[in-house]
Amino acid sequence: MPRSHAALPRLFIEADLGHGSPVALGKEQSLYLAAVLRKSIGDEVVLFNGRDGAWLARLVVDAKKAVILEPGEQITAQTPPSDLWYGFAPLKTERLDYVIQKATEMGAGTIQPVLTQFTQVSRLKHERLVANATEAAEQCEVLTVPRVEHEIALEALLEGWAVAQGERRLVVADEAQASGSPLQTLQSLRDTPVGLLIGPEGGFSKAERERLHACAFVVPISLGPRILRADTAAVAALAVIQATIGDWR
Repeated sequence: MPRSHAALPRLFIEADLGHGSPVALGKEQSLYLAAVLRKSIGDEVVLFNGRDGAWLARLVVDAKKAVILEPGEQITAQTPPSDLWYGFAPLKTERLDYVIQKATEMGAGTIQPVLTQFTQVSRLKHERLVANATEAAEQCEVLTVPRVEHEIALEALLEGWAVAQGERRLVVADEAQASGSPLQTLQSLRDTPVGLLIGPEGGFSKAERERLHACAFVVPISLGPRILRADTAAVAALAVIQATIGDWR
């Protein structure tokens, strides 16, 4: 998005975007613009929907519960959605929010909670995860909000991987099974679809580790000699993959 528009509010919407096609916001987004941000007729915002790029739009109706915007010009062309799959063992609320936000910022295309033996949280509010991903995309100028899947057990994930993911390799951060720099390992995957799996605090259980490394599609990497918190490991691994393999935004 042009930096001249960086200060404008960005909103993700479901409606199609096109020149002169009015967009009526729902109650929540209308209240946000008209009551919280105090936007009025003539003010500009940026809209995106993951399909039509980013559009500069002007308020034409500023009722607090029924804002209407009129797109004027496309300021950023749509980019292909990210192909990076990101799975993680859910954490407690505040750190869970952080992981979703950072995964979105770092270019994940699919976000998948994975339940393991040592997972701290087993029941998730899917709507909250989606809202966090959407808010992060709005704030960070991402053009496509990641798809947030419902939680799945690790065993079910591994059993269905080949059918659901095809040739995708699953990079697993596991210092117990990998050593040295991850760069060489990841560089060998540059032309291959990849996923990343981060385990829970305390790591995978012995049985889970054995199950993971029995899978031909699993690629273990080390994130260094220090013990990282799960949310820190997520950011570190995503950054290394992005820097080594490419940018999926």
